[in-house]
Amino acid sequence: MTRTPLTWLYVPGDRPHVVAKALAAGADVVVVDLEDAVAPDRKGYAREATAELLTEAQPVPVHVRVNALDGPWAAADLTALAGLRGLSGLRLPKVTSPDQVRQVAVATPVPLYALLESALGIEHAYAIATAHPALRGIALGEADLRADLGVRGDAGLDWPRSRVIVAARAAGLAPPSQTVHPDIRDLDGLAASCAHGRALGFLGRAAIHPRQLPVIERAYLPTEAEIEHAETVIKAASANEGAQALPDGRFIDAAVVAMARRTLSLAGRG
Repeated sequence: MTRTPLTWLYVPGDRPHVVAKALAAGADVVVVDLEDAVAPDRKGYAREATAELLTEAQPVPVHVRVNALDGPWAAADLTALAGLRGLSGLRLPKVTSPDQVRQVAVATPVPLYALLESALGIEHAYAIATAHPALRGIALGEADLRADLGVRGDAGLDWPRSRVIVAARAAGLAPPSQTVHPDIRDLDGLAASCAHGRALGFLGRAAIHPRQLPVIERAYLPTEAEIEHAETVIKAASANEGAQALPDGRFIDAAVVAMARRTLSLAGRG
């Protein structure tokens, strides 16, 4: 990709007309789902329709979420998708060990993204994140994780969220994106949840409806005030090396300057 992605739009693989609409919806990445969004008796059709679509290059990057690697459909998914011109990445659900990533990487030369959806996956987050050079990112699958942990309140997931964010950073991967917000009408709730996720260290979010895309993008792009502050920091650092205080009393050092550069890079979607 030529710019930092902030939105990943999931769409069911057994609904080609919906996939076509998703490709023009404005998402940075479209994720064609062969797993949870597709009923068992539709798995074969979804796989065939997706493989047919991806024989040609697409207008935006397209990832495919295959079925669970320890289930009955994943092998056929990976075989059908191998080498397709329009495939930009594979999203691997319910990953619990680095060996699962390595096995897929050896068989399928395409960027991989691991979804951690269980207590065991969270415990192995760093090992999974460093499993193979083909792995480009990790993220949470919070619906399954909630069920596995028996978590009722949202705050109960903040530790696993932080664990995945730290593991990704330690492994040199991009910051994880947030999982989907399941209520497509609750845009205020989506915005508030994105603000919380951004404060934790996530970058961008998966969506299940196009109306969620602009809310996610606004939440994760720097505000005008943040951009102005970053520019002030960079200007001050350029004039005087080392730690210093700005005229408003705020202290800056190398870490603050690095954060300012990240802010300006994201503002330009670099």
